[in-house]
Amino acid sequence: MHMPAWAIVALYQWYNGGDVHQSGRDLPVPRLIHWFRRDLRLTDNTALAAALTRAEEVVPVFVLDPAILGRPDTGLPRVAFLCTALAGLDAGCRAHGSRLLIVHGKPEEELPRLCATLLADGVCFNRDAEPFARNRDAQVTEILRQGGYTCEGFFDQGLHDSEAIMSPKGTHYSMYAPYRKRAEPDLYGAPPSIQDSAQRLAHLAPLRALPESEPLPTAESLGLPPPLSTWALGDEDAGRKLLQGFRMRLITRYADERNNPAADSTSHLSPHLRHGTVSARQCLYAALHAHQHPESRSGAELWISELIWRDFYRMTLYHMPQVEHHAAKPAFDDLQYENAPALYDAWERGETGYPIIDAGMRQMHAQAWMHNRCRMVVANFLIKDLLCDYKLGERAFMLHLMDGDLAANNGGWQWSASTGVDAQPYFRIFNPLSQSQKFDPNGDYIRRWVPELAKLPKEYVHAPHAMPPLIAQQYGFRTGVDYPLPIVDHAIQRERALAMYRKIAKPEDAS
Repeated sequence: MHMPAWAIVALYQWYNGGDVHQSGRDLPVPRLIHWFRRDLRLTDNTALAAALTRAEEVVPVFVLDPAILGRPDTGLPRVAFLCTALAGLDAGCRAHGSRLLIVHGKPEEELPRLCATLLADGVCFNRDAEPFARNRDAQVTEILRQGGYTCEGFFDQGLHDSEAIMSPKGTHYSMYAPYRKRAEPDLYGAPPSIQDSAQRLAHLAPLRALPESEPLPTAESLGLPPPLSTWALGDEDAGRKLLQGFRMRLITRYADERNNPAADSTSHLSPHLRHGTVSARQCLYAALHAHQHPESRSGAELWISELIWRDFYRMTLYHMPQVEHHAAKPAFDDLQYENAPALYDAWERGETGYPIIDAGMRQMHAQAWMHNRCRMVVANFLIKDLLCDYKLGERAFMLHLMDGDLAANNGGWQWSASTGVDAQPYFRIFNPLSQSQKFDPNGDYIRRWVPELAKLPKEYVHAPHAMPPLIAQQYGFRTGVDYPLPIVDHAIQRERALAMYRKIAKPEDAS
């Protein structure tokens, strides 16, 4: 009778007086569980690589947690992307003779049960900076260790761990520039290693060793409506191809065109970074490769700086978990937003009468993604033109974007609201018309997403309400009928926003 490797090692440990739940120093442990979460890939996965090195067999597990699926800010696009990524991960496991074990329930209950059922030594996972995840992981770790199992978390989510880059005083940075100054040299001189586990994927637990799994989830099976076909879903393979295409083609245009939404010269990798179908390290190495070529050097440097921004916001959330519900600058919790429902609803629908705003919002609803320049413009408009609480916009992005990430999303919205760390000064208020003319000069982005303006000349596509009646008639355009008039006057709202901020702002907030 064939005795599996884990049983041979367990017998060896017992014979030598060892505990089957204690990892031997001379031999790998029999079996470990890798708990997939926001690391839905087999390559360059820190915890998975560690488990494959330490164990004879590694069981790949994903827990569908009702506490996450039921959160009010869990949107269908993220769930749809998750389902596609899990299907790709399962296919990758099956290519190595294993499969992804899907379980429904609370991780603090399901993981100890799986350890007992599978006779596993313990669990490995990659850490997460979000407050909910940190509390959950602490509970899971304690329960597993009380049961005699190992449980270890690894850093994997970015380029630098949240405690790795600290100020000379030992505190976390609240400004991006000095953080980047400290973080950047290592990324060029001694970049973090890629976790190469390709040769050990044969150590994924074979099918015969795995119990029955829940079916791979779909949006429909989770009680959600089917996703729109235009959503760009993906898995590890899709993310790898997207990264390769960006490195080979678009990164040479990134420095010059990244702020032009019509040029579409950004990587589109944010959903993959959010779900971990691509690692930040893989992105860094792609950028470093591009950096060797003069024509793409400036683009590579700018893109690396954006990866550092992701780390900076994750670090902020780690050290200041209160920003999930409060302004990073506490005084700004007292801002007296008006939150007019009709204005918010027009913004949400993409019917504000400001074409660049409406184009961005309509792209989000159609693709579950929005160009980053437009994210800043629509956020600034909601807060400082419509005088709506940034938390309303933050939640809308989490619901409608595939890449909804608490750290990056909260950091971006608090930047626009002037309430966050290293945020824009409160008196910096984007003019939606000048932003439109500067970053979409020919109106190509507007024409794509606001098709009722497609026939207008570029002189008026940014502000159709300003078109003289005779010219409007020439183009068969009915002002205020074919497209709404502006719902607010920017010049008036700017002064009202400044008055709102000045009521509570301190002198240093104006610097």
